Order: sequence, then C-alpha cells, then structure tokens
Amino acid sequence: MATLLVTGGTGTLGRAVVGRLLDAGHDVRSLSRRLPAGPTVPGLRPYAVDLRDGVGLAEAVAGVDTVVHCASTPAGGDEEAADHLLAAAEAAGVRHLVYVSIVGVGGIPLGYYRTKRVVERMVEQYGPGWTILRTTQFHDLVLRLVKAGARSPLLPYPSGVRVQPIEVREVAVRLAELALDGPAGRVGDMGGPQIFDARDLIRLTLRYGGRRRLAVPLWLPGRTMAGFRAGENLAPGHAVGVRTYEQFLKERAGWRV
Repeated sequence: MATLLVTGGTGTLGRAVVGRLLDAGHDVRSLSRRLPAGPTVPGLRPYAVDLRDGVGLAEAVAGVDTVVHCASTPAGGDEEAADHLLAAAEAAGVRHLVYVSIVGVGGIPLGYYRTKRVVERMVEQYGPGWTILRTTQFHDLVLRLVKAGARSPLLPYPSGVRVQPIEVREVAVRLAELALDGPAGRVGDMGGPQIFDARDLIRLTLRYGGRRRLAVPLWLPGRTMAGFRAGENLAPGHAVGVRTYEQFLKERAGWRV
C-alpha cells in the first residue's frame, strides 16, 4: 500500500484521482485550500493548505511516497505553488511527483499555457523523479465555457478552432496508474476520441441543454489564436479517450445556464 498526496483533491480532476486511489486500497491524502464540507470520506486524510504560501505543507507531505499535482488555476499563482510544493516534497523525501498539464502548452502563447509550461520545467528539475502527462480539455470545461456564453442570446466563438474533449475520469485512471508506477518522465499525451469544430461542438451542447442561441463566428488575430487554429491544442495521434462528449452530455441533458 502506497501513501499518496493529491493536490487540488476537491477539484474536478483531483476528486476523481482521489476516488480511484482509495478504491485501489491506498493511503490517500487530499490537499485543498479549505477542508471539504460534509462527512469525511473513509480512508481519506484531508489537509487545508494554500500552496501559494505553503503554510502546513510540510505536515501534509511527511511520509508520502508520491504526490499527484492536480491543483491549478488560470487566476495565477501556479508557479509559486509549484515552488513550495517541490521544495517541501524533496525535503520530505517524496520519491515521485506526477504533474498533469495541457496539450499545446509548448507552442500556444496563452498566458495560462505559458505558466503551465514553466511549471513543467520546474517539475523536470525534481531530483527524486517525475512524470508529466498532458491532456486535451475535459468535457466538464467545455460544457462550462458554452454555458457561460449561452447567458447571452448571441454566442460568439473563435472561427477555425477545433476541440478534442476528454472524459476527466479516464484521465484520473491514467494519473492513478502513473502515480503507482515509477517516474516515467514525459509520457504520451491523452486526447479525447473525437475532434470537433467549435461551431459543431456548441450546437451539440445547446441541443442537449434545450437552448436556442445564435452562434456567431469571430476571427480573432494573434499568435495564440493562430496556434489554436493550427491544431496545437489537439492530439489526433493520441485519441485514447473512450467516452464521447455526446455521451457526457446525455447525462446532463437539460442543463441550466
């Protein structure tokens, strides 16, 4: 039985990773900024730590074999969080750090993607051993973005952009496997089973949500959008996902804005 710490353990991905590791019978710790509400999950040890200042982190990583770093936010602070986490993990003798990143961070100059790439480089310097997995966008994120746009009668979208959404639970299974294996460096990307034009994806989402909106294409300039139009956010050679976006939507039919 291994002892593992999952950062961002109450988030969409982190929660799925925690569940997978618990089901496999391991000693699991979940780290998030706040302790989760409700009853404690049997076998789970939660820790309330803000990685941006690292207070309480030493206790959370003490005795841990592997850290799965899922915590991330586009609002900023990922570099500081990684710096604190890596230092605490190395001081505690954590032998393996697993990091989940995004397909396209090496070429698309979006601010958040640049930060994720910086964190990748930091993880690559982790002496005891590391693994990095890049994935395409989760089904949940795609739905959230469309719902946000659907608050208006006109729903603009970037023309020429394609998306390859993947099921978060499948990513969690892969991360759990990687965490329980030894350090593997940069492993193969994970992409969803289908690639959608943004317009088709929006129409499919609206149909399952029972919404009528006018989708308006916008040609957006700049290197970032050029990278998306070039498909640098896609992994067609690694379309390993099984559950389709439409199957995901069927579970959420009638979603509300």
